[in-house]
Amino acid sequence: MNVYTTDKIRNVVLLGHGGCGKTSLTEAMAFLSGITNRMGKVSDGNTISDYDKEETKRLFSINTSVVPIIWEDTKINILDTPGYFDFAGEVEEAAAVADAAIIVVSGKSGIEVGTKKAWEICEKYKLPRMVFVTDMDIDEASYRQVVEDLQDLYGKKIAPFHLPIRENGTFVGYVNVLQQRAKRWTDKGGIEKSDVPDYSKENLEVCREALMEAVAETSEEFMDRYFGGEEFSEDEIRQALRVNVADGSIIPVLMGSNLMARGIYTLLVDIVKYLPGPDKRSCAGINAKTNEVYPADYDFAKPKSAYVFKTIVDPFIGKYSLIKVNSGVLKTDDVLYNYHKSTEEKIGKLYVLRGNKAEEVKELHAGDIGALAKLTNTATTDSLSSKTNPIVYIRTSMPVPYTHMRYQAKNKGDEDKISQALQKLTMEDLTLKSVNDSGNGQTLLYGMGEQHLDVVVSKLLNKYKIEVELSKPKVAFRETIRKKSDVEYKYKKQSGGHGQYGHVKMTFEPSGNLEEAYEFDQIVVGGAVPKNYFPAVEKGVQEAVLKGPLAAYPVVGVKAVLYDGSYHPVDSSEMAFKTASRQAFKKGFLEASPVLLEPIVSLKVVVPDSYTGDIMGDLNKRRGRVLGMNPIDGGKQEIIADIPSMELFGYNTDLRSMTGGAGDYSYEFARYEQAPSDIQEKEIAARAANMDSE
Repeated sequence: MNVYTTDKIRNVVLLGHGGCGKTSLTEAMAFLSGITNRMGKVSDGNTISDYDKEETKRLFSINTSVVPIIWEDTKINILDTPGYFDFAGEVEEAAAVADAAIIVVSGKSGIEVGTKKAWEICEKYKLPRMVFVTDMDIDEASYRQVVEDLQDLYGKKIAPFHLPIRENGTFVGYVNVLQQRAKRWTDKGGIEKSDVPDYSKENLEVCREALMEAVAETSEEFMDRYFGGEEFSEDEIRQALRVNVADGSIIPVLMGSNLMARGIYTLLVDIVKYLPGPDKRSCAGINAKTNEVYPADYDFAKPKSAYVFKTIVDPFIGKYSLIKVNSGVLKTDDVLYNYHKSTEEKIGKLYVLRGNKAEEVKELHAGDIGALAKLTNTATTDSLSSKTNPIVYIRTSMPVPYTHMRYQAKNKGDEDKISQALQKLTMEDLTLKSVNDSGNGQTLLYGMGEQHLDVVVSKLLNKYKIEVELSKPKVAFRETIRKKSDVEYKYKKQSGGHGQYGHVKMTFEPSGNLEEAYEFDQIVVGGAVPKNYFPAVEKGVQEAVLKGPLAAYPVVGVKAVLYDGSYHPVDSSEMAFKTASRQAFKKGFLEASPVLLEPIVSLKVVVPDSYTGDIMGDLNKRRGRVLGMNPIDGGKQEIIADIPSMELFGYNTDLRSMTGGAGDYSYEFARYEQAPSDIQEKEIAARAANMDSE
């Protein structure tokens, strides 16, 4: 592939709801630009960007893929992102390195939750954007409705560039709103000029007015002229559009059909014409030596620096680190310094990825996106630069995974293989986490949703030949006491020669501190138990609190006091006193009104206003206590509640179904509270059943 300078590069992320047509749009652009000689289809599993086996099997995007498209003398790096919310981490990675966005909307489905989320991501990363309305070949598609809905949501900055021309239910051409001229597609795939159909003239007036209003909004001079009834010239309109699309104050709306590759030519032309290249965007890091801000600004003349925005780890093609060059020009065999890991990496060859195919390039200029193979220590969100000028860029903030399941190997002996495979998967996917919950004897897999975890299990099987079972995680209950007990336990064993003798009298009561398992004290008078056995008595308590007598959960908040006992000069030992103490604990615990404690989390749910009633009703059913509500931007409410951790199992799926995917939630552990009696009884019965089966 040729080398492209900064001003001849466009980095464009495709965003939108799942199934709106991002991947088929990428395919149409690739076909029209001559990269491919036939268009693949998502339904056939043969598109450039959905190359992963899981994607071809499930018929939707799971990973962000980069497809560089050469249009005339410009390289457009298309970042095709997944639309399903379980793969939001991939979207964040792509948006963080894009310089502009195209929000894809299905003309048939209209504005969906994913459309609004795409807009929010553009706002977060301050991305100039266009809207492309797909599916215009479908009779039920309504471009006009999409434009009106966008204007209702986002105001006068929405500027329709085109209108569709339909005849007998077929998409045959379009009206250019700016030029007020019509064009039709010929049988050979070309375009011919035509008259604006009479039925389009009224709509053209409406769209032209919307476009002129959007242009007028961009400056006071234009506003005055617009209200004075003056017409803007075509050159003035185009110039205003160039400036104002780039700064986000005008959002063009285009349309077409991906499957027929219609409307794609004008989209590619407008990407080059109106969306800014890296040379028009700012970018800053921190110089780690001087601690000063380093304005990289995609300047090819400055020292080299790059940001690793994504990692691909494949058992067959190896590891690729996808980078965006933030300054300078990277060349083959450069040595780059990773400040985060304090190591130097020889980058060897430079690549450009097109889907899963790597093409070698001689150099990558500032602003370009490429890939480095087999970097030893570098991970996603790391920064690379020269050792003499070490630069650190802000790491992309990734969504936190809250959905979790317990996982176990189906075949014994696969545990190490699972651990190694998960290490590779978590290197690729920063929203996937494996946690060893030793307190409850389980390993947990955290992801963005149940579909996400299902994909991971499938990848483990197909890529790494490991079978894993997911199951409901154990809740981290705790045990404690509410009253005081006074017990005595004598451990006595005679078996010829030295015997075992340990005798303790102890009290057990609530310590009032649920942060600690136990407090130990002794008030023995007169040497009834010699001092050298006190540590052994405490050791017995220490071991006993690991598995409580009630349901084998860890114990918290108990104060144990040794106040008396006796010993044998020959048969007493540390072992004997430890055993006596442990047995005394069990007896004393059960006599001190034992209870199960359940973990309570502090939950925040963010939903559009219209769903607050449903959410609060559902939280009440889950034994949640709503503590308050805060209005936030975009017509949303943040609901704050305390809720038992066990009631959140499956909440991700339920919240999405209640809100059509518009709701988000987060939580953190707050404290332990006494579990209701019915839950206690159920847990104790389950524990007894486990003991019987064991």
